[in-house]
Amino acid sequence: MTTFHFEAQGRRVSALPHHRGRARARSVAGRLLATLRQWHRRARDRAELAGLDDRMLRDIGLTRADAALLSSKPFWRE
Repeated sequence: MTTFHFEAQGRRVSALPHHRGRARARSVAGRLLATLRQWHRRARDRAELAGLDDRMLRDIGLTRADAALLSSKPFWRE
């Protein structure tokens, strides 16, 4: 794709003035979507951890207290 540039009042103006704005908006939207997905995954994983029995917790090396602490964290915290 060829881009033409024009001089207007001493400033360089691109023929596609909103190109960077759209890319930035997609980037922000993409990051927001990725964050929402991560939060959903954390909430789901923590709920699943809270539902594990003692044998399963021993298998992964956690105690009931560890699981309670980890599953009580808000979804937005790591």
